Amino acid sequence: MTTSKKPASSSKKKNVTLSRGAAKSLKGNKRDSSVAPKALPQSDKLRSETRVEIKPAKGRPMLTWVGKKPLRHAIAYPAQRVETFNAAPLSKSSSSGFGEGLGVGLLFHGDNKDVLAYLLANGFRGKVKLIYIDPPFDSGADYIRKVELRGGLKASKLESESYTLGEQVQYTDIWANDNYLQFMFERLLMAKELLSEDGSFYLHCDWHKNHFLRCIADEIFASGNFRNEVAWCYGGGGAPLEEYPNKHDTLLWYSKSDDWFFKKQFRPYSEGTLTRGLTAVKGDQYELNEEGAMLNDWWSEKEVQKILSPTAYENLKYPTQKPEGLLRRIILGHSKPGDIVFDFFLGSGTTAAVAQKLGRRWIGADINKGAIQTTIKRSQGVIQEQVENAKGKTQSLPGMEAEETSPPAQLGFAVYRVNDYDLQIQHNEAFNLAVEHLGMTRTKTDAFFDGTLGKKLVKIVPFNHPVTPLDLEEVKKELNNRPDEERDIVVVGLGKEVAVQAWLEEWNKLRKQGNIPNKIEVIELRSDPKYGGFFTHEPAKAKVSFKRDKDKVEITIDDFISPTILERLKQQNKDNPLFQPQVSDWRSMVDSVMIDSNYDGKVFNITLADVPERKNDLVEEKYSVEAKKGATVAVKVTDMLGEEVLVVKLV
Repeated sequence: MTTSKKPASSSKKKNVTLSRGAAKSLKGNKRDSSVAPKALPQSDKLRSETRVEIKPAKGRPMLTWVGKKPLRHAIAYPAQRVETFNAAPLSKSSSSGFGEGLGVGLLFHGDNKDVLAYLLANGFRGKVKLIYIDPPFDSGADYIRKVELRGGLKASKLESESYTLGEQVQYTDIWANDNYLQFMFERLLMAKELLSEDGSFYLHCDWHKNHFLRCIADEIFASGNFRNEVAWCYGGGGAPLEEYPNKHDTLLWYSKSDDWFFKKQFRPYSEGTLTRGLTAVKGDQYELNEEGAMLNDWWSEKEVQKILSPTAYENLKYPTQKPEGLLRRIILGHSKPGDIVFDFFLGSGTTAAVAQKLGRRWIGADINKGAIQTTIKRSQGVIQEQVENAKGKTQSLPGMEAEETSPPAQLGFAVYRVNDYDLQIQHNEAFNLAVEHLGMTRTKTDAFFDGTLGKKLVKIVPFNHPVTPLDLEEVKKELNNRPDEERDIVVVGLGKEVAVQAWLEEWNKLRKQGNIPNKIEVIELRSDPKYGGFFTHEPAKAKVSFKRDKDKVEITIDDFISPTILERLKQQNKDNPLFQPQVSDWRSMVDSVMIDSNYDGKVFNITLADVPERKNDLVEEKYSVEAKKGATVAVKVTDMLGEEVLVVKLV
């Protein structure tokens, strides 16, 4: 399988080139400085490790589960700014409040518990007007992002439960019930601390856990601050034959106090009501309101449509993606222009996109790299549309009514990594590759073991350390809690400590006769002749040329190769070598190209972004950017699986 260049694609696409002065006509809103958090430091390392206090939950009733424990303190780890995007500078008078002159949204990559603690330690306690979260529902599902190579080249489907080339696990919703409840309990405790006194909290859930989550929220926010339960009803999908189909989600709305902000919203009257000319309200007759009927707590599919069509303009092929219309109602109803809106299960970035369109400041967080990359691309597109709108080139933003739009609170955003989360990303990717390559069957209901290999139980040890006797003691402890378990055990790791062999020999000595169950073996992925070779990672590479032409630098991407993509294609089609997809154009493997014309070696400031609009569109090969003599120009090429290649050149 080889790669080569082809002539530039003739298909239409948006090549977004950003100008520093592109949006001078955009006027920001005046901000209430009394509610603005203190300025975030501009350094790449933000603060040191800090201990933050968390107030206890005092509401009733109190739900109990195995392992429930209060959260008195949380550790706020440093955050590193890794990327910025600015379409145009904002004036000091229109600063968003994240620090004078900063004027950007905030996007955090990391465990949201770490992000919540970081925000509490850096001046955001009591400053957030609206928090909306759409957490995993503990549904026993793997949520997977669907990706195809560009230019129409598709990967064939893997057999069984393995993933296709373009399927990346975003998060695995398979926690045991008690672990899930503790997980949510801690994060809701911290979220309450961030809310302003007149702020609101929205928890999006479904039938799986809404009863548990409401009890937890009652304990944290107090049942007296429960304002309403909104049912979002929708159609689509199949229907069971022997029960009612599940066709609604639940939105639990809580306020921080008894003084909350709420703005009435209206929907058009039905034809029947308009025909009668009157509407009944509490038994009395009134004239129709010219604004329409006030929204109730039952939102129909006609009012807020679920994303069902694969060709819908906002469909990002992202699991659990919610429609912009849903977030538009929530944000309009519980915040004003300039207020801070926060979503710490950000996913595809719908909350950030709608908040940006409605002139709100926004903060987003997600544990998954795919979610961060999706949000970056989406937010860039929204901001660029706002810039074009200010120039008079467009009339309105997609999905927004003209009367709903406000001047943007920011025309850029900054991306931070909290607690150096790259190591965990690598573990997640290696974990999924291990499952695939070993031929494991994932177990979605077991809180300890990760799956089965034939008739054996499998435990995958975190890849940030070799298998140790302590890991094996944990397996032993778990088996002691399962006296009826007779299957043998496979422990998987990248390597093992020397002491592990003696532990295994002692453990298995009495089990050689076969009359005592639970023999344990260890697979070392780095050295095992059967499995090790697959985990030799060869990074993606890009060949880039730079040529100065007066005040500009001409950049040409001569070639790009992603060994990971090529290997995944090979693995998917190993049984059909004659029908393996051929990558004839390297651009099919490239998702986006970003350029920083004055890279400082720490933070990547996007001055040009090439993000094709449609899946069949390809990136360009040549670019031109203004750059001072002696500046360092950086080119970031991201492949379809999210791996990034950075090429820098002093020009």
